[in-house]
Amino acid sequence: MSKKVQLILKTAVARQRAIGHTIEVRVTSEKADARRFVAETGEVDLLIAAGGDGTLNEVVHGLMELPMAARPALGVVPLGTANDFAIACGIPPDLEQALALCTKGREVLIDVGKANEHWFLNAASIGFGAEITATTPPELKNLLGPAAYAVMGAILAMNVHHYRGRLTLPDCEIAGSGPVAIVGNGRQAGGGVQVTPRACIDDGLLDVLAVRDIPALALLTAARELQELSPDGEYISYWQTPWAEVHTEKAIPVNLDGEPMQFSSVRYEAVPRAIRLIVPPHCPLLSAQP
Repeated sequence: MSKKVQLILKTAVARQRAIGHTIEVRVTSEKADARRFVAETGEVDLLIAAGGDGTLNEVVHGLMELPMAARPALGVVPLGTANDFAIACGIPPDLEQALALCTKGREVLIDVGKANEHWFLNAASIGFGAEITATTPPELKNLLGPAAYAVMGAILAMNVHHYRGRLTLPDCEIAGSGPVAIVGNGRQAGGGVQVTPRACIDDGLLDVLAVRDIPALALLTAARELQELSPDGEYISYWQTPWAEVHTEKAIPVNLDGEPMQFSSVRYEAVPRAIRLIVPPHCPLLSAQP
């Protein structure tokens, strides 16, 4: 975090304190700090995560370790590289506005995604999409911001790894090879790319976009399927489902909200109404507006 951003954030916190809000600030210095801070909060009404998608992921892990009745509401101040979840929710990029929203915004119950024993709030990318995030150097992200993912994607596109496996859903099963699959609770990943554009965070479902191996002669067909987003696509398919399972011949990269890991067998599930999130008016990710 730059000194300028630190100053803006300190000023925003001071203004909220001046109008009567009690705010305690905890600063992370290493991985898992945010998760630990959640466990140490005690009885608070609101927990504010100031960071990117990775910080949010840690905070969600901490919240899900608490009993439902003990989970404070979650507010978000976007401070990361891409801030995909916050942007898709309509949370202001302005730090002072985002912090003010945390203290006066609407509180709604939202779903959380589960991948085996891990949690995700925004999206899980499998295969090629996960490689892009996992292999993007921090220096490149700092220099280019969200555009870094597109740069690394172009580099990796020259040598795409194809993974053979099986995708199982409640009413179908498909097998084959392909470079990309996305399981979304939110709608965008990789710095603003709409990967699961029909997803809602309060519908009890995950959205699954699967891209199978596309021959050069089938690019036009695949492009049309990408526009239609049907479950019946030959190369690109889209489902809304409470769960999905992915089994591959070998362990492949999986990215959960920016956090890289590997699985050869994983079950994705939607956990409905798991946490309370502070959202702006007319949040685009809600299935039902007030």
